[in-house]
Amino acid sequence: MSLTLPPSAKIYLSLEPCDMRRGFDGLAAQVRNILQLDPFSGAVFLFRGKRGNRMKALVWDGSGLCLYAKRLERHQKFVWPRAGDGAVRLSGAQLAMLIEGLDWRHAIVHDEVAAPTLA
Repeated sequence: MSLTLPPSAKIYLSLEPCDMRRGFDGLAAQVRNILQLDPFSGAVFLFRGKRGNRMKALVWDGSGLCLYAKRLERHQKFVWPRAGDGAVRLSGAQLAMLIEGLDWRHAIVHDEVAAPTLA
């Protein structure tokens, strides 16, 4: 899966398992109703199926919703936090690890750097 995102992109991992048959409208409704976030904000929203080997990403690119999907092979599973309500925020580096099937929880995440201002 190839997602080109600006460094400022917000990435959310939905904690609740998702029905992987859902498409654009079903996932957008889940973002709005369950995560209480705006699916048209430009943020990336990630969903995982119950078996753990399928993942979908939903993102608004400014002209329409994009839906990406990936299935891991050979009994691999995407590393996901325990099921629950809400979402977890990821960095771009953690997203890259997640997409590859790696354990993104071991990535070293630095605090966000405030944008400098001209004095």
